[in-house]
Amino acid sequence: MKEKTASTVDADEIERFSRIASEWWNPEGKFKPLHRINPLRIGYIRGNACRHFNKNPENPAPLEGLSLLDIGCGGGLISEPMCRLGANVTAIDASEKNIKVAGTHAQQGGLSIDYRATTAEALMETGARYDIVLALEIIEHVADVEVFLTAACGLLKPGGLLVCSTMNRTLKSYALAIVGAEYVLRWLPVGTHQWKKFLRPSEICRPMRQNGVETIDMQGMVMNPLNWQWRWDEKDLSVNYIIVGKKAA
Repeated sequence: MKEKTASTVDADEIERFSRIASEWWNPEGKFKPLHRINPLRIGYIRGNACRHFNKNPENPAPLEGLSLLDIGCGGGLISEPMCRLGANVTAIDASEKNIKVAGTHAQQGGLSIDYRATTAEALMETGARYDIVLALEIIEHVADVEVFLTAACGLLKPGGLLVCSTMNRTLKSYALAIVGAEYVLRWLPVGTHQWKKFLRPSEICRPMRQNGVETIDMQGMVMNPLNWQWRWDEKDLSVNYIIVGKKAA
């Protein structure tokens, strides 16, 4: 009998996000926090990619010639900007509803993005490899973190970059991201996040290192709740943070 392959799919999480798939491109809707944090994320990815691959950041399409995979792409909020920056983008999500929304929106914008309803581990088995792999605000929603990170690292070409962002498992993140954002301020639907699935940086860096990907940068992302503006703070990783790893050449 063939051994069953481990899966990162959490059916409850997929169903939860599928129910609100139509909200992805509403900047004042349920995904408002992602719309507000997007400029920060885009600039960070662009800067790190340009430095690493020796690209000119002043070029209108600085990521031209680079293949990029967006894991857990949702409605395509980061896939589309990466495509506009010149990257050859493949974007995957376990929710077919998300992929349909993302594909329709990209088509309306005249963007060529290879959207697929699949998982990281399934895609890795095809032999696909990319210069840049993004796993933004997805790892806290998967069923098996170790399997997910093994797949994400495996999808990288030698010398490629892996970018992960998530939320730290701290008392502060519980107070702000769960109690504050979901129950008090209603910025997010109740149940969007499960605090026990938040990850400390070491819980990401260790599996990355075990799969040949060394951490080269880590930054905290801090939001001002009065104006929804986000900023970098390398000393404050207590709530939102982002990690960049490089795969050995």
